[in-house]
Amino acid sequence: MEYDAIILGGGAAGLMCAARAGQRGKRVVVLEKAEAPGKKILISGGGRCNFTNLHTAPDRYLSANPHFAKSALARYTAADFLELVESYGIAWHEKTLGQLFCDGSARQIVEMLLTECGKGGVELRCGVDVGAVDHSNSLFRIGDVSAPALVIATGGPSIPKMGATGFAYDLARQCGLKVVEPRPALVPLTLGGEEVLFREISGVSAPVLASAGKARFAEAALFTHRGLSGPAILQVSSYWKPGEPIAIDFLPGRSTGWLLEAKRTNPRATLRSLLREALSDRLADILAERLGCTAELANSPDKTLREAEAKLAAWTFHPTGTEGFAKAEVTFGGISTAELSSQTMEARKVPGLYAIGEAVDVTGWLGGYNFQWAWASGVAAGEAL
Repeated sequence: MEYDAIILGGGAAGLMCAARAGQRGKRVVVLEKAEAPGKKILISGGGRCNFTNLHTAPDRYLSANPHFAKSALARYTAADFLELVESYGIAWHEKTLGQLFCDGSARQIVEMLLTECGKGGVELRCGVDVGAVDHSNSLFRIGDVSAPALVIATGGPSIPKMGATGFAYDLARQCGLKVVEPRPALVPLTLGGEEVLFREISGVSAPVLASAGKARFAEAALFTHRGLSGPAILQVSSYWKPGEPIAIDFLPGRSTGWLLEAKRTNPRATLRSLLREALSDRLADILAERLGCTAELANSPDKTLREAEAKLAAWTFHPTGTEGFAKAEVTFGGISTAELSSQTMEARKVPGLYAIGEAVDVTGWLGGYNFQWAWASGVAAGEAL
């Protein structure tokens, strides 16, 4: 059967691309490996789908080419997707930091995308395990379907229990495209050595300022039985490199000298009691214990208090690694943007071959940014097919 375009992957980017191309009159078929489309959409945002972010901007994305995402993101914005959501009567709310969620269920987003595909007469085939892809005589052939255009929208290897694989990279390499080495992103970090003591407070979280290199994020950090997680840690994990430390400010916003001021105004207090006012008891206790500050402030030398304050403002952890693709929300790296047109997502060396969404070396921050890239890149390719 001949089509104008074959789209591999019925996820966010693939469905968006198919809908846009189909509504432009193109004959499109979507081949999805899973038994139903949009599986990752359904589990996102705790089942409510953090479908975009009001603060979307190119500087919220990581890529070997930081300028690549600018074109697609400018042409299809968060406001554009929100307009589509509202046209379907889907109720939504802003949770925090520009993150938009469905009031109801993520299924509403999947159903909206399928309806949009239906408007364009898109054919959706699920349970299709794509084997070999043949490319000859300007046609791509997969099984009984062929088309002059093929869109890679199969994502990256994050969350393999959902069926995620590195198929996109294998296919890209087969077609002669370079791939930026993929690694887990937005992923919990693991701790070892003396830092395993923090596992004693597994389940405890705190609002912190976490940093890796020049990247800094003020959100919650969570101690786990394996190390560190929570939004602030997931954010810095995308910037963290093996062997490098990360730093956590446990009391962000405190002015320099706050501990000496406390010594003057409340000399009978202890560091432990002050920390308990700002943090959970278990976290306060372990920090005070590690700092070795047990005496009342009046009996603590100023130098000791200054050192404790500095340590609390930049507590250094040395992660031993990450929890891998199994726990990673997205993938860093992917099909090199140097191989693609930023306008159309088409491969420069292989006319008719496109790559969109997570398969491409564009990785957004936590909080709806990766969905917005899926929508924007999907639209860019859908309008070019």
